[in-house]
Amino acid sequence: MFVLIAGGGRTGTQLALMLLEQNHQVRLIEHRPYVLSRLHHELPTEVIFEGNATEVEILEQAGIRQANVVAACAADDEDNLVICYLARQHFDAPRTIARINNPRNAWLFDEKFHVDVALNQSAVMASLIEEQMSLGDMMILLKIRRGDYSLVEEKIPAGAPAVGIPIMDLGLKESCVIAAIIRDGKVIPPRGKVGFEAGDEVLAITDREGAEHLRKIFAVPEA
Repeated sequence: MFVLIAGGGRTGTQLALMLLEQNHQVRLIEHRPYVLSRLHHELPTEVIFEGNATEVEILEQAGIRQANVVAACAADDEDNLVICYLARQHFDAPRTIARINNPRNAWLFDEKFHVDVALNQSAVMASLIEEQMSLGDMMILLKIRRGDYSLVEEKIPAGAPAVGIPIMDLGLKESCVIAAIIRDGKVIPPRGKVGFEAGDEVLAITDREGAEHLRKIFAVPEA
């Protein structure tokens, strides 16, 4: 996959590094001299393209016509909107992703500016903190499907309502799937008749409602 990244700040740089580690083709556009100086110490030279990503000519020269994804990671929301608009309107880019710097501007990041996915960093961080607070000892390992579902992990203590109960009898929500049970260092296939034991580490894919139900049956009831 070829990903064109606009903006060489910390977000754009980290994204480029992660994609390169996964063997994707990456091109990062940046025009600020002091940022370019840092980029040449952190990224391969062939990845870096000098220019302003809000200019049609620069996007063309950077190879946007071959890009599968355009990620607008500039520090200015107006620039990110312009980049997504140009990517789709002028170059028919298959997919655009934009970073929202100021939460007050989030309402602008939609189909009008051809933004397929808008990432509101402040809202994502606040939501993750709130979820971690409300789910007790349950850990969110990964957010999937744009944040609707998560891969979560919890260790079952002695006295939890789920101990000794087969999975098929737990009354799990339809949106909750037990992915694996780790017991004594071994993976136990989560089949319907398998029951939970104290000390089991459980991995599940679930939405917010399903996670709340798991939290209740995997925790020791309050006295």
